[in-house]
Amino acid sequence: MASITVKNENGDIYSHRPATNCFGTETGELTKSLLSKGCLSTELFAWKIQFFGFDMDYTLAVYKSPQMECMTFGLIVERMISIDVNPDEFASFEYNPIFPVRGLWFDYVYGNLLKVDGFGNILVAVHGFISLLQQKSKSFIQTIACVVDYFDRSTEYQKTSDQTGVKSGEVVMSYKSIFQDIRSAVDWVHFDSDMKKNILGNLEHYVEKDERIVQLLLQLRQSGRKTFLLTNSEYSYTNGVMTYLLGTDWTSFFDITVVDARKPLWFAEGTVFREVNIQTGALKIGIHTGPLRKGIVYAGGSCDSFRRLVKARGKDGCALCWRSHFRRRFEVQKSPRWRTFLVVPELEHELTVWTDRRPLFEKLRELDSLMADIYKNLDGSTKDKPRITNVLDSIRSVTYEMDQEYGVIGSLFRSGSRTTFFASQVERYADLYASSCYNLVHYPTFYFFRSPMTLMPHESTVDHYSTMRNKAEFVHQNSIGQQVRGWNMKMKKSQTFCFEEEDDDTPPLIPTMNEKTPDIIGLNSTDVIVPTPSYVEEEEH
Repeated sequence: MASITVKNENGDIYSHRPATNCFGTETGELTKSLLSKGCLSTELFAWKIQFFGFDMDYTLAVYKSPQMECMTFGLIVERMISIDVNPDEFASFEYNPIFPVRGLWFDYVYGNLLKVDGFGNILVAVHGFISLLQQKSKSFIQTIACVVDYFDRSTEYQKTSDQTGVKSGEVVMSYKSIFQDIRSAVDWVHFDSDMKKNILGNLEHYVEKDERIVQLLLQLRQSGRKTFLLTNSEYSYTNGVMTYLLGTDWTSFFDITVVDARKPLWFAEGTVFREVNIQTGALKIGIHTGPLRKGIVYAGGSCDSFRRLVKARGKDGCALCWRSHFRRRFEVQKSPRWRTFLVVPELEHELTVWTDRRPLFEKLRELDSLMADIYKNLDGSTKDKPRITNVLDSIRSVTYEMDQEYGVIGSLFRSGSRTTFFASQVERYADLYASSCYNLVHYPTFYFFRSPMTLMPHESTVDHYSTMRNKAEFVHQNSIGQQVRGWNMKMKKSQTFCFEEEDDDTPPLIPTMNEKTPDIIGLNSTDVIVPTPSYVEEEEH
């Protein structure tokens, strides 16, 4: 396999034979379709993964959109109406899939929905459905917007003097209390309503049935890996959905099955492991302390006890595929022995816009270059401030047009040339991410996921052919490389790999239950490219 993986500016992984062009359009042959990509935030030796874990909701079980959001939105509205202070006019609210986007912040002081970048700077802000800037869980986000918009437009309510809520006579509702009411309604819908009953009653309407689920799980098992299911859903619901996807013997596809996991608590102190009576769905008396066995369904547990019971080893021992919020990913990040594969279904639409609306992105690049050229030759003696109003207006106009291609609030990952807080969190917490966990079927289990060199701002803005001024002052640096090479010769060592690659890279032998361990596929010199030294700053906890 003489191919490598590289990442373009949107984070997409392409497979080439071999190539220097990130997009694979000039020097490499594109070998995988866009929507089958796995996107890389760090590097990962796939052959080191001993256990592949999968969440159920939104991972193995992909809920259809907007059917799922419409049903959830309706249940939330019904719950809000059942609270005495909320008017029956809420029943007229309808879910609109073009409005919400994940990763927004809610300002519960002034009632604004905010899309921010990785540094907290506001990119887009809306109050209700009204944009506050020049550029203008989805059901949860739209419910907030609907409620805030209703109270702001209603003739029965007026804004409070400090703009932090609304009032009608002596009744005052702050935006924070509105948020708390909606949050409570969302929790009630997920834990106490008929939502799951509705799904089980019409699985074809709400759940995608992807035939690749069998291919993926068998592919992993046949390669000597072990698989496990880790879901927060209770057994009765899990059994109904997984039976629809895999049949009545669905537990046979997993070496370990855990329900009622209570993530993110599972990655912290967790609970105790208990067996589930699959006939009644009830938990058996007592705490399970022995090995975790295939065919037995367990409830609860914790990350530490799981690793201890399955005897997972090495820093890459376990990988977990899921679609979740950042709190859970942060808990996983605190455990250095877990790798994460984040499922981002929105990538399909994001990539469609990225490819179909290429002229908009090129126009934005041209405007960014024009802005740079305006300031390029200015120095400390310049007295006249350049006029950039027209350029800024053009940038805002193109950014607004780009955002509208994604939805009312724009892209999940960017606003114009600036990336969002969601994008920064994906880069920080996800080792791999893709639109579906089933994209893994396109990669062999010995694959080496490797991201290209990341340039610092001072490197990306200075070309290698540039000439340094006052170079004589730094002439001593020209010999540092020669000194280091001479020192290495004396020590008879050569630093080839970065620290995180110094671990044993031999694929581990992983026996499976009742299966003969397959021969490990060897790698040759064409499988990977020897990287230049790089260093990864480890986060302190």
